[in-house]
Amino acid sequence: MYVTHLVAPKHGSTEAECEDAVAVLPGRPHDYMLREPLTAGVCDGATESALAKDWARLLSRAAAEYAMELPDVLAGGTAFEEFASSAVAQWEPWLVQYTQARHAEGRPLKWYEHTKLAEGAYATLLTVRVDPDSDSRADTTEPAWRWRAAALGDSCLFHLHDNRLVQAFPVAAVEEFGTTPDLFGSRNHDVALLARRTRFTEGRCRPGDRLLLMTDALAAWLLSAPDQDDAVSQLLEFAGPDDLDGFTNWLNGLRDCRQLRNDDVALVRIDFEGR
Repeated sequence: MYVTHLVAPKHGSTEAECEDAVAVLPGRPHDYMLREPLTAGVCDGATESALAKDWARLLSRAAAEYAMELPDVLAGGTAFEEFASSAVAQWEPWLVQYTQARHAEGRPLKWYEHTKLAEGAYATLLTVRVDPDSDSRADTTEPAWRWRAAALGDSCLFHLHDNRLVQAFPVAAVEEFGTTPDLFGSRNHDVALLARRTRFTEGRCRPGDRLLLMTDALAAWLLSAPDQDDAVSQLLEFAGPDDLDGFTNWLNGLRDCRQLRNDDVALVRIDFEGR
């Protein structure tokens, strides 16, 4: 496998203001061939909540780390509830450090910030784990990989075969996108509810297949494209971090012609190769 990820802020915003976040493990260069399990967390912070970008970064990292250690988290049930509880438990200590840092900088929190922070931060979550398929290791068998995914909200996974879309998860049609996706709250201790609202799926990849993980604006563009094969071809032009400037310019071109909503964008690309 080869994996790369690109994150770009909405037009008019800086990288520091971007509320989309990606975490990929192990942290290898994009041109390094992975022969081991891979996990990724993709989050889209909800702008209306305070510190959404920080929660998105914390949550995406926690998801990737937890999926690497305990694959059963992507089967749902108790394992996912334990992950959710662990992720929420990390927020309060982080917030204490943030508050102390603000005070040390001479910028203590304002009263209205305290009010907003009490409501918590929110983000969508897509978590994926890919494993070499143990049934395909014999010399006579074509290599294969098994992937599992969990999604809360509308960040999406697309499975491509021969560069054609064969599966979209958890949103399969552009009409399914709404203005109020399910969100993972930093103060939501009802982990059973989070688990019930999360969707789970799995699949298998062969050499030449690809997985694309992306936040909602780019996913909606792909699903609404009149020529989906051409849309996929455009996306696959970007294969590494050196392509970030070109990726950003391409996004801005789509925004200028009103094909893409002006929102932050995160993309993870996983390519599966043969022997």
